[in-house]
Amino acid sequence: MTGTTDVVVIGGGQAGLAAGYFLRRTGLNFVVLDAAAAPGGAWRHAWDSLRLFSPAEHSPLPGWWMPRQDGEPYPTADHVVDYLARYERRYDLPVHRPVRVRAVREAGNGLAVESDRGTWHARGVVSATGTWDAPCTPNVPGRGEFAGTQWHTVDYRTPEPFRGRRVVVVGGGNSAAQILAEVSTVAADTLWCTARPPRFMPDDVDGRVLFDVATRRRAAREAGTGSGPGVGDLGDIGDIVIVPPVRAARDRGVLRAHPMFDRLTRDGVVFDDGGEYACDAVVWCTGFRPVLDHLTGLNLSWRDGLPVTDGTRSVDEPRLHLLGYGDRTGFASATLIGAGRTAKPAVADLAERLRADGTR
Repeated sequence: MTGTTDVVVIGGGQAGLAAGYFLRRTGLNFVVLDAAAAPGGAWRHAWDSLRLFSPAEHSPLPGWWMPRQDGEPYPTADHVVDYLARYERRYDLPVHRPVRVRAVREAGNGLAVESDRGTWHARGVVSATGTWDAPCTPNVPGRGEFAGTQWHTVDYRTPEPFRGRRVVVVGGGNSAAQILAEVSTVAADTLWCTARPPRFMPDDVDGRVLFDVATRRRAAREAGTGSGPGVGDLGDIGDIVIVPPVRAARDRGVLRAHPMFDRLTRDGVVFDDGGEYACDAVVWCTGFRPVLDHLTGLNLSWRDGLPVTDGTRSVDEPRLHLLGYGDRTGFASATLIGAGRTAKPAVADLAERLRADGTR
């Protein structure tokens, strides 16, 4: 597979599809290269019980609101996968898969996107590869000595492998709270360890708050009155959404967080005060890193694992935009609602640059 086009979008998850939606409206030629074998992005790999934090109508990509799921006030991951697949078809987005991009390099007046199925030459590139394929596990002393099993969020699907076992769950975010809540229903015992005390949202707050904050911020920007409120403006409202399984675990007394342990031994974990906890398994819900190896061939400035950007545009390579890598590439850009709201100005900027260069 080789070709010449105006824009190559790398990644066919929610951020890549949002970019495709706006590129279609510009009239530019573009392709979306996705490493996965099927639509759905990272949602295809989520654990079986995962639900969105907000109703379907508060989780749209641009142009088409997510349909409601019968009997599910908070849609399942499978419903999101189906929505993304239908979204591709609805807007006839030119997604090619499976195509794994290996490198992006300068090539004459444009960029060469090298993949395992050939090379595309483009005037601009949008990187939207996400983070799911780069799970992050802290380098805790003794990890190699532990005789039990170690899992990461990416490995977890159901609680059954933990039935009757003693389990340590590590992490202070939503994934840790939800997995702990579920595992605790089958495990003999659980211990929750966090680097800092977890912060819970009030029971009546869910992902709709993020939707409302994003809406107000967008309105403020369009009105020229500033950036508008952000997540930080919610004060100490918390990080963890009290979805029904988490609420049930809290009511059972399961959500008691302990400080992070100091090291692992063959039989369990040891704290800095010498206290020990014997366990059979550790589940690391400790986040992800951006998947950006394909950009290392460009002469970019990096900070904290991400190319330095002005908004979504690389400060060193203005033909490159990055979408969906967290707040550094746009407010809530790693969410469904945030994907579209960061893709729109990114595509507009790229289209303007291409027109100025004479491409369109």
